[in-house]
Amino acid sequence: MPITRSNPFRGSGLPNMTLYPTADAGAVGKLLSMCPAHAQTPLVEAPELAETVGVARITIKDERGRMGLGSFKALGAAFAIAREAAEVVQGDAWGSALTGRVFVTASAGNHGLSVAAGANLFGAQAVIFLSNTVPEAFATRLKAKGAQVERAGANYEESMEAALVWAAEKGYTLLSDSSWPGYTDPPFHVMEGYLQLAAEAAVQIDTPPTHILLQAGVGGLAAAAAVYARSVWGDGPKIIVVEPDQAPALFDSIGAGEVVTSSGGVSEMGRLDCKTPSMIALAGLSRDADTFLTLTEEEVAHGITVLGEYGFATTPSGGAGLAALFAGIDGIGPDAHVMCILSEGPEDV
Repeated sequence: MPITRSNPFRGSGLPNMTLYPTADAGAVGKLLSMCPAHAQTPLVEAPELAETVGVARITIKDERGRMGLGSFKALGAAFAIAREAAEVVQGDAWGSALTGRVFVTASAGNHGLSVAAGANLFGAQAVIFLSNTVPEAFATRLKAKGAQVERAGANYEESMEAALVWAAEKGYTLLSDSSWPGYTDPPFHVMEGYLQLAAEAAVQIDTPPTHILLQAGVGGLAAAAAVYARSVWGDGPKIIVVEPDQAPALFDSIGAGEVVTSSGGVSEMGRLDCKTPSMIALAGLSRDADTFLTLTEEEVAHGITVLGEYGFATTPSGGAGLAALFAGIDGIGPDAHVMCILSEGPEDV
């Protein structure tokens, strides 16, 4: 059974937090409407999974086909880069709008692909820092998108520090999906991009869910989905944030009442293996989420196996929310209608 922590700040948010995620998805939808690669991803019912778990309904927002990148991350950094292109583009010359610009980031997974794809689309260059724990196969995928790959650090946090220093020295643009004091604007817009999947789901679903399970690394996706859910459904759904027990960044920060860095080993939930939360994401989730829980490696491995058997193949990161449901969560009973995000495809990178 996952370890859970109720959120004592629900409704008010952590004290001294002043910047929260936006719930306005209008700008995202407008830009995406001009992108030929954009298409709405499906919201699917999973009655066999629901029967297995013992709930009334499971509804899954399936991001595995998002814009050819196989992940919800296609919506984040690429949108932030597109915003900058829209400010300077001359006529229809989108492909050269950002020629000469260089975007730098660190990545534990698909954020790097989104930066690489977005930069390439508008004529810019991407430089992606990977920690030594990220498989070389992922570096190969980044290079295929035209990105320059640099290795630095034993974990995501160390690679992020290296990217920050390198970008400052070169005068390049740091485009992180995390935020901290003094660095908020780019990650705010990365999170804004994620609103698209939440906006689609709200239109696609016939009745509001009773529970929403959201997996989290630094927390950007979870915070964006949560703030949008509250904007359309109010306090009805119970929002539950799922993290690896080896990287309980949000779980520990809610317990401490401030941003803290957690400790732990390397998780198979590699995209979620982030020890320090995004400041903006933590602010939003402290206000909008009801419960935080941690998932063991064994629990997620079992859940991913079950998902594969029912045709929802994914990675431990992509299916962590659903895996938590299979592991058992107090308060989710036979009448529950649970919505989850299948956030990426089953690529072993």
